[in-house]
Amino acid sequence: MDQPTHCGQQSLFDEHTDPVVVPVQVGRSKVSTTHTKTALTRASGFMSSYNYTLNPYSGCTFGCSYCYAAFFASSDERQADWGNWVEVKTNTLEVLRRMRTDLRGKTVYMSSVTDPYQPVERHLGLVRELLIELLNRGVRLVVQTRSTLVVRDIDLLQQFEHVRVNMTVSTDSRRVQKVFEPKCPSPNRRLRAISEVHSAGIKACITMTPLLPIENPTLFVSDLQRTGIEHFVVQPFHTAKGRFVAGTQAKAFRLIDEMGWTDDDYRRIVTLMRTSLPRVDEGREGFAPE
Repeated sequence: MDQPTHCGQQSLFDEHTDPVVVPVQVGRSKVSTTHTKTALTRASGFMSSYNYTLNPYSGCTFGCSYCYAAFFASSDERQADWGNWVEVKTNTLEVLRRMRTDLRGKTVYMSSVTDPYQPVERHLGLVRELLIELLNRGVRLVVQTRSTLVVRDIDLLQQFEHVRVNMTVSTDSRRVQKVFEPKCPSPNRRLRAISEVHSAGIKACITMTPLLPIENPTLFVSDLQRTGIEHFVVQPFHTAKGRFVAGTQAKAFRLIDEMGWTDDDYRRIVTLMRTSLPRVDEGREGFAPE
């Protein structure tokens, strides 16, 4: 396999270049930097079917109210401020390059507690640099995101022997999305992005995890069909108090009550999906390595 090139440019994250210039703010979110000791973390728990997870950032400025990753924040203050900060692990590429372990054929999940394509990535391109290294090391990769920015790296993703891109699309409703995922691209934009990935010959999956209230189930399933994608993963949305971040709880509960969203609604939509879509997995089994 020919090695990918940097198009004549030296990596911003190369140890021999000047320090990376990281913006102090992206939108309304604060950006800081940190150093990591390990680029790849041994996978465990929900991700235990993988060899490693890779999280180039700490925190996530998409700030989804139900995000379990918020509860891994380093302090109560950061947990409460989830969605308004991100730390860039500026030495991740250097650490990965120095890793002497043979990674060929190893499974890597990017990312488990952040979104690799959140807005700061558009400024830095750290993930693109990591993809080049992972490609050269021959890993089996699954990329998890809810960002349309993933289409930027189609040229690199096409070169992997084993890769899958998972796009999270939790609802068909802009009203629901603005309550639960206020800083994310719209559901339609995400569907268009993952359709583009799929059309480029890259394995793709739509993860509805969790499945939030759906306004028009029939139309939603039809939109999923039109992507041409054959693999879907769904999980129920749990309304336990601890799963909401900061002040979103009351507004989220009001919307759920207003829409009359129940476990029975979830089961009906899953049944519709199973009768209409090629492959629908529920929960952990759908996230198995490529």
